[in-house]
Amino acid sequence: MATILLTGSAGFIGFHTVKRLLDDGHTVIGVDNFNDYYDPRIKEERTAMLLKYPQFTLERGDLAELSFVKKVFADHAIDKVCHLAAQAGVRYSLQHPYVYSEVNIVGFLHVLNEAKNVGVKDFIFASSSSVYGEQDKSPFTEDFVTDQPISLYAATKKANELMAYTYHHLYGMNCTGLRFFTVYGPWGRPDMALFSFTKSIIEDVPIQLFNEGHMRRDFTYIDDIVDGVVKSLEHAHPWEIFNLGSHDPVELLYFVECIEKELGKKAIKELLPMQPGDIAETYADTKRAKEKLGWVPKVKVKDGVHEFVSWYKKYHG
Repeated sequence: MATILLTGSAGFIGFHTVKRLLDDGHTVIGVDNFNDYYDPRIKEERTAMLLKYPQFTLERGDLAELSFVKKVFADHAIDKVCHLAAQAGVRYSLQHPYVYSEVNIVGFLHVLNEAKNVGVKDFIFASSSSVYGEQDKSPFTEDFVTDQPISLYAATKKANELMAYTYHHLYGMNCTGLRFFTVYGPWGRPDMALFSFTKSIIEDVPIQLFNEGHMRRDFTYIDDIVDGVVKSLEHAHPWEIFNLGSHDPVELLYFVECIEKELGKKAIKELLPMQPGDIAETYADTKRAKEKLGWVPKVKVKDGVHEFVSWYKKYHG
């Protein structure tokens, strides 16, 4: 059993990953700053569940503060790092660009460098399908050229991959980047499509569908994502990038249909053109993850939406 430093532990993916690691018997040092990008109350509620485990320790602080990061590494004997903390959101990056450099670049470097300084060998980190930008072929394979990001968020995620590779090259660290494809599921972020669509449909509020609902997304259920993260921690590679996606993209209109079916209620749809920074389709080729991690996504969209809506109804009474 390992002691794992996991950043972003109060976040959607971080919370589920920590819980899985704790259930598997590992010790986890969670780090989060509980920022107000979305309502911090759900972050506190997730964390309250984790604090029930005796082998979980929470460190509250900002990764952009080097003294805080140094203290975390000094206070704990860490075997592996799972860096999931980031400022998320493609559209948010258009209005708040400086947050992304502080969190996704400076914070990433602090964790990466301090991990190196204390001799941590295995460094797993979250990248994003957004690094692919607009591609003229699909599905997306990890060897596609990814040097034309169309959002600042995507640019910071590409920068993380380059920084990690540099540390692998210079210091022999085992670095694995995971390109997540549109993650959804219970305890999801309120700003993401599934959560906001469900809330709006229940409240008779119109939902906005960009590209008139014809955008295709490789929606990936949270349990599949967590399985990929855990397998990456268990099977460290010297240097790798893996797609973690369902390999089964669907149109946004179908996604909404699944929600409508679960709620027994039709959405009020506002069909809009494409937005700056958005891409028309994401589609993950997952052969590399299957071959090198033994990872295969299992949950279909309709089943994942069912699980989310069931949770949502319980969560909101």
